[in-house]
Amino acid sequence: MSEVEPVVTQPRTSERGAATRSALLTAAREIFVSKGFAEAGVTDVVSRAEASVGSLYHHFSGKADLYLTLFEEWQARQSQRTKQAAREARAAGESDRMRVFVSAARAYLAGCLEERELAALFLRGDGPPGFEVVMRDRLRKWAQLNAALFEDESALVVVITGALAAAVSEVVRTGDRALAEEVLAIIGQIRPAASATASSSG
Repeated sequence: MSEVEPVVTQPRTSERGAATRSALLTAAREIFVSKGFAEAGVTDVVSRAEASVGSLYHHFSGKADLYLTLFEEWQARQSQRTKQAAREARAAGESDRMRVFVSAARAYLAGCLEERELAALFLRGDGPPGFEVVMRDRLRKWAQLNAALFEDESALVVVITGALAAAVSEVVRTGDRALAEEVLAIIGQIRPAASATASSSG
């Protein structure tokens, strides 16, 4: 019987810890969105989460860690959305790389609209010191993923990545779903310069 007890109590402790961590992240999200990162305090977060300062520092190293964790978890959800959309497009028989890209981009924009307050938080520049470097690094990785889809078409990758980044900013700002679709329709018509030249001369 004594051997069973740790097995029974351990998951409860883990569940309680996971619940506290989740409550802290939810509270941090609400506080950062309403006050901004700079104005938010650790005490605001723990008060909203009905937790202790000690529990916050048990799960996170501080306010910046909360912010970066929210960002990484949001990015993971966005990545899942885009990968799923690309898989579904290919499974449906789509072989045109631009149409696959647009399907993934549509999913990304839909995620931005679904979690608009959080997306706006990360875009407005009110983050911890060094967050702009994290954002630049993320954009560079995004461009590398696009480059893998459009091999040997680096100029095309620059154009569509830049266009979509600008679209994300504007769509998050306005919440305009129609604008998102218009932008995607235009991006979907972009082709490499060689292809455009060939089609216009033919």
